[in-house]
Amino acid sequence: MELANIEKLLEKYFEATTTVQEEQELQAYFSQDNVAPHLQEYQSMFQYFTDLKTEKSTRNVPLQPRKNYLKWISVAAVFILTTSLFINEWNKQRKAEETLADFKMAMSLVSENFNTGASHINYLTQFEETKNKIFITKNN
Repeated sequence: MELANIEKLLEKYFEATTTVQEEQELQAYFSQDNVAPHLQEYQSMFQYFTDLKTEKSTRNVPLQPRKNYLKWISVAAVFILTTSLFINEWNKQRKAEETLADFKMAMSLVSENFNTGASHINYLTQFEETKNKIFITKNN
């Protein structure tokens, strides 16, 4: 393989822009015995990568079951939603009761004023009757 091409591939490799095929070319070059003297420092690195590919782990890794936090989060969300709806309805009921009490008070004030006005109408009726008696007796 051409040395200039290998140097360009190495540069691309360290910039992380090589393709899989280019990395295989580098791997093949550095697995040879005749590597350029100024590139021999990279030979051990590529040899290490080759050794890692063949290495297998014999350690048994127990898999822990995943805790289902999503279920508890959804339960909490439903609880918060129902509680907020209950509080909202309770506040509406309380406001309705306050509004009813205010309405009753306003109606009692209107009733008192109406009754006062009605008593004055009685006086006006008596005045009208008396006036009619006077004018009727004068005209006769």
